[in-house]
Amino acid sequence: MDAGAANGAWAVEASHVSYDFGAGESRNRVLHDNCLAVEPGQLVIMTGPSGSGKTTLLTLVGALRSVQDGSIRLLGQELSGLTAQELVEMRRHIGFIFQLHNLFDSLTAFENVKMAMRLGGVPARAMRGRGTAILERLGLGHRIDYKPRALSGGQRQRVAIARALVNRPKIVLADEPTAALDKESSHNVVEFLKELAHEDKSSILMVTHDNRILEAADRIVNMVDGRIASDVVLNETMQICAFLHEVELFSHLSPTEVTNVAGHMIRRRHPAGTTVVRQGEEGTEFFLIGEGAVEVSADGRRLAALGPGDFFGEAALISGAPRNATVMSSSEVLLYVLGKDEFAAALASSESFRQQLLKVFFQRQ
Repeated sequence: MDAGAANGAWAVEASHVSYDFGAGESRNRVLHDNCLAVEPGQLVIMTGPSGSGKTTLLTLVGALRSVQDGSIRLLGQELSGLTAQELVEMRRHIGFIFQLHNLFDSLTAFENVKMAMRLGGVPARAMRGRGTAILERLGLGHRIDYKPRALSGGQRQRVAIARALVNRPKIVLADEPTAALDKESSHNVVEFLKELAHEDKSSILMVTHDNRILEAADRIVNMVDGRIASDVVLNETMQICAFLHEVELFSHLSPTEVTNVAGHMIRRRHPAGTTVVRQGEEGTEFFLIGEGAVEVSADGRRLAALGPGDFFGEAALISGAPRNATVMSSSEVLLYVLGKDEFAAALASSESFRQQLLKVFFQRQ
């Protein structure tokens, strides 16, 4: 996953978040040092067994619980330290979809959605058209003026979804939004969420056990025992393969070898002015530049400027010596990164890659 963004570009950024229920001897830690960043326009699905901490993390991101340890930023704003009123204002940017629909029984489907539009500042003259359009979009055009007791469980859930999305929020937090829906309704909801992500650059973080919708995700985050166990960006391997195909270092590799290398790479984005590696440190990663530029210096002297297709970090991994230079991003930079073990595995599995890399390594000495 990307590990940084410039100028607060993340919509959601959770850093080293832990959380405890209870106190004293009954204190129970349910989240352990979790880091998660979501870009504008991403649909991220969180999976994992019951009790793994998914909903707790979701409610912390939604400012429905107070952060105990770590940091959570929404749209560039740190949540810790905000007043009650400031938290209310922050929640206006969030669309919440819960397992329980929590509709007002005395109001019709449209009136429930209208309540959200009032809070969102939608002009009165626009409410009927907007509310009707979203209910029709979710297959409820024939139930607009029905009250919840006259609706099925799935229909009530779709009204709740319409209420959450009618103001087209910048962040959507959803807890099992399709659990009560049939296949067609689930498809319609997910397509609408993807439309929001694509057209409005809304960021969507969804907890689900619904395997029918996993393929719609941009990323799948799996939680186990209060920890993020994996964070997979779908289709990213193919994107990296396409980039590697254009890089001379990898041009001699077979498609199978390129795919093997790409499959072990992660994306990491840094703002300008970030020290990516520091002279004298142990080398633990190999870097390939996808976008942007970096400057290389040693002992206070500027040695080189590197851009897309260039790479660095191989010397310390090959020789086992400390880093011989400092590398700093001179603009926002996208890096493809191989860890030490993955780098060694790539060398071992591809003689072509090893020969090319050693050739460059000795040229640089």
